[in-house]
Amino acid sequence: MNCISLDPAIDTTAFRRSPDQVMRLKRMGSAHPTRLSFLRQMLRRMETESWRFDRPLWEVDDKGVGRAVYRAIGPVRTYSLVAFSHELPDDMRSDRVIATAWDATFALFDGDPTLEDLQRLAANVPLQEAGRISPRELTLSRANRSVRLFAHVVDRLSQGLQPDPAEIAAVGYLMRTTAVYGAGKFGAADRALIAQRDELSSPFQAEMLTVWLIRSFCADLVDHLAAARGGVKAVRMEDKVRRSLGVGNSTGLGMAPFLVRHPVLLNNWMEAREEALARVRAQPMPSAEAVQGLRDAFDAFRKNASLWRSDHPLQTTKLAELRADLEKVAEKLAGWPRPEAHPWNALWKWGEAELTLEGQEALLSMMLEPHGPLIDALGDRMSADEGQTQRIDGSMTIAALRRVLRDTYQWALDIDFSDPANTARFWYVSEEKLEPRLGYRQIEDGAALEQPLCIARLIRELHDALERHEGDGSVADFLMHHPEHRFILRRVQIAMHHPFAEIRDNLISAEMLPIDMMRCKLAFFGASRFDPRSDKWVRISLFQGMPYPDDLDGKSLQ
Repeated sequence: MNCISLDPAIDTTAFRRSPDQVMRLKRMGSAHPTRLSFLRQMLRRMETESWRFDRPLWEVDDKGVGRAVYRAIGPVRTYSLVAFSHELPDDMRSDRVIATAWDATFALFDGDPTLEDLQRLAANVPLQEAGRISPRELTLSRANRSVRLFAHVVDRLSQGLQPDPAEIAAVGYLMRTTAVYGAGKFGAADRALIAQRDELSSPFQAEMLTVWLIRSFCADLVDHLAAARGGVKAVRMEDKVRRSLGVGNSTGLGMAPFLVRHPVLLNNWMEAREEALARVRAQPMPSAEAVQGLRDAFDAFRKNASLWRSDHPLQTTKLAELRADLEKVAEKLAGWPRPEAHPWNALWKWGEAELTLEGQEALLSMMLEPHGPLIDALGDRMSADEGQTQRIDGSMTIAALRRVLRDTYQWALDIDFSDPANTARFWYVSEEKLEPRLGYRQIEDGAALEQPLCIARLIRELHDALERHEGDGSVADFLMHHPEHRFILRRVQIAMHHPFAEIRDNLISAEMLPIDMMRCKLAFFGASRFDPRSDKWVRISLFQGMPYPDDLDGKSLQ
């Protein structure tokens, strides 16, 4: 529910969290999706602009093998998901990146594909990395069935019955994607070719559209297979059941370094979310509509949290903390708001004092939910032209550089890198799949090929080089003598103007958990039901409980 906003120009300075508080791995690893998440931005735009949707092609046989096309028709452009459904032997089904066959493969086509386009895609898309697509395609993706639930749903529908709600709740998706490639990979259109389109200007909009249309394909496929098996006895999935199903995603370590490699983008995501929280905290007494909106958001959040399942000790602990925190929030909301200045801020300060990190970040999500008119426009700030930040300012003085290190990177300078535990790991790129990997320095080969993701250690090395450097000249002079520090010096200059650009933790520590970075990024996508299988691999759900394309034809998201 959206409430009528108060003045968004109100000064929020006193209500902002500092980067030192926000940019810590444990807090980032407790992130939850918000109304600023990228899939929510996409759905709002499509509703506002009255996008239309159809399925102009469905050529799928009784075994579920064939092809289909789903179109999203906007006010200016059309995008088409081209889907290929395959017969996959059980012994070839794998979520690993080294897999070579999948239950379904997909490409998002820019416009309306011709028969020639479909033939070209049929020869390449099922091969994924081994094939090649063109700039007419925006994404390349693949998915595997959740075998047990998929079979259960088809079997029940074929008998004229709806699926068992407990089975649906336990999994939450019919298929899970194992990759959604975009931004120029494998021949797809480069980001620069589409970044100026209004509907794709926010981050990952093409990828979110791909996954959303895949969700429709999954629902249509089980209905089709049930009808083929059960004939006139078969029924379609009820709308309530369909809506409760999302698209799963199986994501590994390759996602984690993204936030380090894109400091300006990370800053813009974090800054938008933090400004949204500050605007809410700065509001005076909330309206009755806003209070009800918060209560509705809490009820939805608690229901969603009750569905989460995980066997991983990390997540079972987090889930227990979250559920205990939600009970505290329920008690707090029973007597909220009180007649006090800035009740939203008082609620937030209570949360910081009483809740775990998991609960605090959940409270953030709930507090943002009833404030759409106040904060939704912040989504326009979340993209970035990172090319503008690549040039180093050589005229900067060494004295100014030292001040930035002291003011912005003291967290890094406080780390003792003589302790082997603080250099225990190293990031590298696998030769086989060109994917990021994480090694243990003392027991694995490859440290000579280490990627520059150890930002804190690089800051220490820069600091020590500056201490040895004679004189107080310019950065240009320093780099003439020490060109090996160009990479980290550029990051320092970026951080001068982008306070949320750095993760303020040691990324090569023995204690570092890559999944914290993965969860932060996935929360910005809009993912829910985080289910880690290790500290390097997680399953999540996208679009669960959200509308389908046919729900948006002139209808509200609420």
